Amino acid sequence: MEHEQQFKPVLKEETAIVLDFLPHGYAYEQSSIKNPVAQAIGKTHLSLLELIPKRDVHLQPHQEVYIGDGKREEIHHIKGRITVDKLTSTAKNELQHAVEKLVEGNEQRFIDFFNKAQPLSMRMHQLELLPGLGKKHMWEILEARKVKLFEGFEDLKSRVKLLPDPRLAVVKRIISELEGHEKYRIFAG
Repeated sequence: MEHEQQFKPVLKEETAIVLDFLPHGYAYEQSSIKNPVAQAIGKTHLSLLELIPKRDVHLQPHQEVYIGDGKREEIHHIKGRITVDKLTSTAKNELQHAVEKLVEGNEQRFIDFFNKAQPLSMRMHQLELLPGLGKKHMWEILEARKVKLFEGFEDLKSRVKLLPDPRLAVVKRIISELEGHEKYRIFAG
């Protein structure tokens, strides 16, 4: 009997936001030659990445860098994905701010989630995966979007009474997914 292997598609990032830059590499590395490294979050798939900058390049937190297949100005190569527990304390502190900026800068992407979210099962809806959203809010969102799709976070808040801040709920969910606390990933790749 043949076993079929299922492979997840590799989610490629084009750009990333630097969370921390270590010009002398990690302090715990034993090697005498320490290479600079940057910790970053991808703008599209929200992947946490370890990047190796080109020689003599110094990066700043919140700096946007191109990491796609074309000619890269600052980044030599992508070392790989990392987990939240591997982030430096600076990167962990910057993560919340970076995610907030990414959500604000891509509002339509996250509003589309509210406009298109579907049931996961007979008892659970994708909307209920957001912190602070229960059945009552879920039904109110579903009813409101039948009338007219949401145009932004402010529109959503004004049409669904007593809804916790949807922007903050999305940010909290993304952070929770990155920390590995969630069974279902709806935003972070």
